[in-house]
Amino acid sequence: MKGSLETRLGVFFAMVALAAVLLIELSGGTDVFKKGYELHALFRRTQQLKVGDPVKMAGVRIGRVSIIDFEGSKVKVTMKIDDHRKVKTDSEARIQAAGLVGENFVSLTFGSPESPNLEANSNIETVEQADLNAIMTKLDNVAGGIENLTKSFSGDSIQNVLGPLTDFMNQNNPKITAILGDLQVVSKNMAEGRGTLGRFMGDDTLYTEATQTMKSLNETATEAKTLLADAKGSLDNVTGTFTEAKNIFGDLKLTLSAAQDTLNKVNQGEGSLGKLLHDESLYSETTLAMSNLREIFEKINKGQGSAGKLVNDENLYSNAKMTLQKIDKATEGLEDQGPLSILGTAVNRLF
Repeated sequence: MKGSLETRLGVFFAMVALAAVLLIELSGGTDVFKKGYELHALFRRTQQLKVGDPVKMAGVRIGRVSIIDFEGSKVKVTMKIDDHRKVKTDSEARIQAAGLVGENFVSLTFGSPESPNLEANSNIETVEQADLNAIMTKLDNVAGGIENLTKSFSGDSIQNVLGPLTDFMNQNNPKITAILGDLQVVSKNMAEGRGTLGRFMGDDTLYTEATQTMKSLNETATEAKTLLADAKGSLDNVTGTFTEAKNIFGDLKLTLSAAQDTLNKVNQGEGSLGKLLHDESLYSETTLAMSNLREIFEKINKGQGSAGKLVNDENLYSNAKMTLQKIDKATEGLEDQGPLSILGTAVNRLF
């Protein structure tokens, strides 16, 4: 009987524990039985974030905070994301609070649709939120400053500030009244269209003329802009021309420099032309050669020597012509005669 009671109590407590686990699971309080993958985010401060706080995207829960630990000078928050939820590589994580007294949670942005998905154990980019405690401290300081300011304007302090102002108003009351009266007259004249300013404000013709004037000024400015653009183009062309002229002058300078070097070498007796100008022996040999050539040409013209006779003797020319004619006649019929006949015919023709 005792064993049966213990068995019943054990089964009862086991069923209660199982029901509690199932209830927590169905209410979203644990991820023990859910498949998922982990992502990591590094923050400078976690702002009271706790393990088990939700991870949301656009307000929809997609996971929970599983581990919070230090990594260097930052806090590493490990999040377990539901397996069917995908986070983009350009998504950003930030810690937010659900109202002033609500729980903190990690909010993830969607990211761009064309970006790839983050793989398990990847790091996600983070955005630091303002510390609520620091903001409350600053608001408390501002409230204290306002309180001190209101205290400074109480009693004698406000009397010290407003007293001189009241005395000034009392002393200059007639002047201030006259100024206000003049302003009232001016505003009345403007409202009735009197005076230059009143006509300008009330006359549609002046408004139209002013509008046309502004339009003309705008057109003039546009034309001036076009002229400036054309002038800029012309200046660019002139600049290009000057650049080409500069290049030509540079080439001419190089040519003159080369010519100057050549003349310097000639003056120093270098090269054939320099030796011809400065070497007396070469000059003498050239003069002698020219003299010999002149004597040869004179002998040829006078009919002296073989070349002179060949050029000036008509008989030699006639004999050479007759010899060529005999050779021409002797070669006729050579194709039909033998070698001995050709030799005999050539001898008879010539002699």
